[in-house]
This record gives sequence, structure tokens and C-alpha cells, in this order.
Amino acid sequence: MNIKIRHLEESDNKDLFEIHSFASVNENTSQLLFLSSDKVANLFSDPNNYTLVAELDTKVVGYVTLFLTNKIRDRHSAVLAIAVHPEFHGRGVGRMLMEEALNQADNWLNLIRLELEVHVDNGTAIALYEGSGFQVEGIKRLGRFKAGRYIDVLLMARIHPEYQAKA
Repeated sequence: MNIKIRHLEESDNKDLFEIHSFASVNENTSQLLFLSSDKVANLFSDPNNYTLVAELDTKVVGYVTLFLTNKIRDRHSAVLAIAVHPEFHGRGVGRMLMEEALNQADNWLNLIRLELEVHVDNGTAIALYEGSGFQVEGIKRLGRFKAGRYIDVLLMARIHPEYQAKA
């Protein structure tokens, strides 16, 4: 597979909508099922967000977003979100997106701390995050309503390796 990682373009909205058209994607986010194309486009429209996409043969098959902040005392941190088209699960797309997001965070965006939330039943995502240096910092008990019941959400973070000993 010849995947190219690049910055998000407005022309990618159709492919992002397709990714979010799958219940298996949205059920592992804080979003509802059946998002409109406008709602999906709005998820990526904030200029404070830094989004990279994985492109295969001109089709976007995944993305990772770093939600940056303008809060002066929090500029060293970002929240991370990632999604991969279900047809490309298990092919290393998520790992490639994560590796480039970490490269950007560590070497270009001057970020020390990356944070994320993940459902406790999403073992594949948890393995990706732990393999990328994220650690569980806490649990939001009954933190999300999913498929008719409340589930726990793990709070995970990764500290830039240079700052690990200081954390």
C-alpha cells in the first residue's frame, strides 16, 4: 500500500464524510451516528485544528487531528483524535497517521503533552495509543452513552520523551 500522509484540504470533505458514514467509526467517538456532510465538514473547519490525512490513490482513508488551543498557559498541549475508514483497518494506516502526528507535535508544533479519550471497549485503539507512548491517566466512569448504555472512558496522555523524566 502506497499511503501518503499530507495536510487536510477542503476538497477532502467528501472522503471524511464517507469515513464518518460508518457506524463503526462514529460509535467510537463522541459524535452521533448519521452525521450530515455539513456537520462533518464543521468538525474540521476550526483553524486551530491541525489535521493530517492518509491518502491512497487520491482517496482519503484516515485522518488524525490535533486540537490546538489559544489559551496561553495550555499551548503546550493538544487533544488528539484519529479515525480510519473501516475497509482499511488493520493495515497500518492508524499507526502511520499516529507516527506523523507525533513527529509534528514533537518537532514542529512545540507540543509537550497530547491527550485523548478512548472507550474502554476499544481495545484496538488502546493498543495503538499505548504503542505510541500514551498512558492511562484516569477513567471517566460512565463517561459516554453508547449503544443504549453508559460506558467508561479512559483518559490517556503522552508526554514528549524529552520531558518524561520531568513529568
